[in-house]
Amino acid sequence: QVQLVESGGGSVQVGGSLRLSCAPSGFAASSVCMAWFRQAPGQEREGVAGISSDGTPTYATSVNGRFTISRDNAKNSVYLKMNSLKPEDTGMYYCAAALTRGCPPPQAVSQYRFGGQGTQVTVSS
Repeated sequence: QVQLVESGGGSVQVGGSLRLSCAPSGFAASSVCMAWFRQAPGQEREGVAGISSDGTPTYATSVNGRFTISRDNAKNSVYLKMNSLKPEDTGMYYCAAALTRGCPPPQAVSQYRFGGQGTQVTVSS
């Protein structure tokens, strides 16, 4: 069972920044693809960013240039730095792991494992 602990969410105004953290248990984040998804009320869960085991990042078009995914192997943690936040970034953010070194397409939600409660991000204008 995948266990992931997300933290760092909060409420910010438009244009603000947040950094989310994800700490996996029982496996090394550097050994698999790690990703961030988000889900707004009434919407489907969508992939936001992923980082493969070799450190290659991928981003959804909607966040490219504003969000940065990174990994600290020493701390076995994955981060999502979010800048220039917009109201449409509001949602519950979830960390996920894929049991592959490369990241499956973000649309392939079933190929990811979710093991945390998520962390809420609210952006207000």
